[in-house]
Amino acid sequence: MYRRTTSMNRSRLVFTIVMFILAFFVISLRLIDVTIFKYISIKNDSNNQSKIIRRADILDRNGTLLATSLPLVSLYANPHQIDDKTKVAQKIKHILKDININKLLEKLKEDKSFVYLHRNLLPHQEYEINALGIPGLYFENAEKRIYPQNELVSHVIGLTDIDNKGIAGIEKTFENKLNSCRDPLHLSLDIRVQTILRNELIKTISEFHAIGAIGIVMDVHTGELLGMVSLPDFNPNNLTLATSDAMFNRASLGDYEMGSTFKIFNIAATLDAGTSTLTSKYDVTNKLKIAGFEISDYKQKNHPLTVPEILKFSSNIGSARMAIDLGIEKQIAFMSKIGMMRQTDIELSEVSSPLIPNPWRLINSMTISYGHGIAVSPLHVVTGISTLVNGGLLHPATLLKHEHNQSIKSQRVIKSETSKIMRDLIRMVVLEGTGRNASVLGYDVGGKTGTAEKVGIGGYHHKSLLTSFIAAFPMSDPKYAILAMIDEPKGNKESYGFATAGWTAAPAVGRIISQIGPLLGLIPSKMESFNTKETFHLQQN
Repeated sequence: MYRRTTSMNRSRLVFTIVMFILAFFVISLRLIDVTIFKYISIKNDSNNQSKIIRRADILDRNGTLLATSLPLVSLYANPHQIDDKTKVAQKIKHILKDININKLLEKLKEDKSFVYLHRNLLPHQEYEINALGIPGLYFENAEKRIYPQNELVSHVIGLTDIDNKGIAGIEKTFENKLNSCRDPLHLSLDIRVQTILRNELIKTISEFHAIGAIGIVMDVHTGELLGMVSLPDFNPNNLTLATSDAMFNRASLGDYEMGSTFKIFNIAATLDAGTSTLTSKYDVTNKLKIAGFEISDYKQKNHPLTVPEILKFSSNIGSARMAIDLGIEKQIAFMSKIGMMRQTDIELSEVSSPLIPNPWRLINSMTISYGHGIAVSPLHVVTGISTLVNGGLLHPATLLKHEHNQSIKSQRVIKSETSKIMRDLIRMVVLEGTGRNASVLGYDVGGKTGTAEKVGIGGYHHKSLLTSFIAAFPMSDPKYAILAMIDEPKGNKESYGFATAGWTAAPAVGRIISQIGPLLGLIPSKMESFNTKETFHLQQN
């Protein structure tokens, strides 16, 4: 009996010891899970967080922040794990006051394992929902794109969608780079130039009751854009107020007949081809009639005009006669070389394809000589004038900052001698012609006005104008090209009722140059770099 009792006690003791060992083993495994595996899980979550918040910042050329990302948390659910969906919806609604409870309930009833309930929670909202302790509710680390400059660079920077994917502008073009590289993307834009450009265009819109405006500033030796504005614009931080018109980038996506600004390209083509010289004279005393159309001048002259005079007085007839001498084939070749026949190379998806005549007949050649019958973007025109004044080299337009000693892509379009003559000619337009209101003391501004009637139902609308002024400065050693374009300006008391480019766009360009010149380190000259009046007096006699 004693031995039997001892044996039973021993068995119980062994069983107890085994149970303790098993319990210790289970506890040890749990400790390992809580410590090591939990550490790995936390580390993985940390890695996932760093992978999520990776979209690089976008900066201007001087380091000013244009776009950045902020970490945020979104609420999602696994509806299969939620039992009383109505009760859960009510609890969430109590915390997220602005949420629609009916739509929330619909999401919770979906036959899915993942549905977003609310994005971009505030910290206190995340805390309160987490405190509910409801199985099936989860949080996702995410980020939201923020644009500190609001409307200022909206058309250039573009925006991202709700999933932080680029859908317009630079955000779209460099989607992969912004997500794969932590280094910020430096643009060519100068936020100071951009601010001045936008402010002056807004002022001009207000003064002349216009419906929109465009402004571009380009470095003529690199193709870098220091400023590009399209008005109206939008706030990418608040798209609820954005209209389709405001979202449209007029500077690179719009196609327009640019009017008399095209006369500088026509003259450059003829001078470079040798079909005209500065002393060539053309009869402008009578209207030109061709194919049932008449080509006339705003103020017709009763004597022949030389090439400088054709530009100075902005003669359509003289330009058309020059185009006849040039010939269709040479005109097409020149327009192609200078980039007017293809999309610009700017780093945006919002770019236009020029509208060119097909077939290209003599009547087309004549009207294109003064900016009608071909439609291009304002960016085409700025790139073109940069080519004419920089020595004759075409540099593709770019929104990326050039680094020091970086090679610059270029193509010779005209001879350097032709480029120098063009600088003298457009300087003359500001000194003596229609561009006087763009003159800025000490900055040797040269440019050309353009006033075009807008095409609509039934043909051209005489009271709906697109006025533009294309310029470069300083003409003694050109550094920058600039364009201002005003959409449907109306004359006012100060302009004596006129709404043409000399009264609307030219003064805006003058004001812009007077402000950005000093910012860009250009010291005003104390005297004229060359005597344009004397030069042309000698050439015409």
